[in-house]
Parts: sequence; structure tokens; C-alpha cells
Amino acid sequence: MEVQLQIKMNPSLYVRDPESTELGKNIIRHGIDMIYNIGFEEFTFKKLAASVGTTEASIYRYFENKHKLLTYIITWFWTWMEYQLIFHTYNMKDSKEKIYTIINLLVFQEKDEFALEHIDKSVLHKIVIAEGDKSYLTKHVTEDNKAMIFKPYKDLCHRIAGIFQEYRPDYPFPHSLASTLTETAYHQLYFKSHLPRLTDFGNSKECADLIMFLNNLVFSALDSSKKK
Repeated sequence: MEVQLQIKMNPSLYVRDPESTELGKNIIRHGIDMIYNIGFEEFTFKKLAASVGTTEASIYRYFENKHKLLTYIITWFWTWMEYQLIFHTYNMKDSKEKIYTIINLLVFQEKDEFALEHIDKSVLHKIVIAEGDKSYLTKHVTEDNKAMIFKPYKDLCHRIAGIFQEYRPDYPFPHSLASTLTETAYHQLYFKSHLPRLTDFGNSKECADLIMFLNNLVFSALDSSKKK
């Protein structure tokens, strides 16, 4: 059974809440499709307006610039990912099983339990893989951080770190491992598709080997802290 999902976003990301109107939702829907198809560098509000069937000025009534739109959809993804993690691990008692589930979620191998018509989450996942770093690799990252724009990503990593601590309370680097796992999963997925010689998974269409690698990465780190 799918659950209807409504995510409240940081107002610093938009001029007008796109979830409040059909035009706003269309801007998000077409923006995701266009960024995926032509890439963030080639993406413009002029092209987006033509795709939506509105004016460029109307797009600016919702978003200050295209970077804010990109950050909005990336941040939305991390919030949704945390909801997925909570949903899939809620009744789990075994922290090791929770870690397996986290890794499957990161590589998009768990069922999506949340319904939302205007956001294609499988396409958004591909955008996060290809464009996600661009949301924070900027000169204004410090100001954006003060505005708490990256809080959903931090919250997700904090939740993952908490599960690592459940599994191994004496492990000293749970947050570093959580962010490393997340970034590694998406970098390896990108390399797998575009720069396969940087991975050992370039010849595989499946994610089984990547999941095995991520499991090895995490448990090698966590189990290394076991007291002799």
C-alpha cells in the first residue's frame, strides 16, 4: 500500500512554494525531466518555461535561479530518502539488517512506499547521482549552510550514523562513515555508468556487486572496532 507523502521544504529554497499551485508542481515535474535529459549546465529557465507552457517570468516567481531549483529537488530527495529509511526499518530489531536496508535504499533496490504524482523519484535518483554535488560545491555554501538548506542531508546521515552506533557503540566515526557511505554509493553508481574503469562494476547492469562492495566497506570499518 502506497502512502501519500507531503514534504515541507525550507522556505529559503523558493520564492513561492511550488507545492501550493499546479503551475509550481509542473515546474518541478518538467524541471526534473529537463535536468535529467539535458544536464544542469544546459538547463535554463527559458527552456523550462517553454516546456511547461508558461513565461520565464513565471518561473522566477517560484525560484530565484536554477541553482535554487536544483537544490530544492536534491533536498527533497534526501528528505524522502530519510522517510524511506524510517519506514523500512521501523519494525526491525537487528541493526545489521537495518544496515543492509540502508545500502539497498541508497542504490534504489527497495520498494518505494510513498506516492507523489508530480515527482518521478527514479529520475530524481539519477539526477542526485549525476548532479547532486553541485548543490553544495559552491562559493556560497557557508551562507546556504547557515540557512539550514542542507539539514535534510545531515538528518539522513545522522540517522544512518545512529544505526551504525546501534550495531557498534564503540565505533568512533559513525557520522564520517555515514556520509562516506552515501557519497561512495552515488559516486560508484555514476562511475559505473559513465567512467567504468574507476569501478569494478562497469560491465554489470545489476547492483549486486556494488551492494556487496558497500556492505564490505561498512562492516569492515564497523567490525574493526570490536574489542579484542
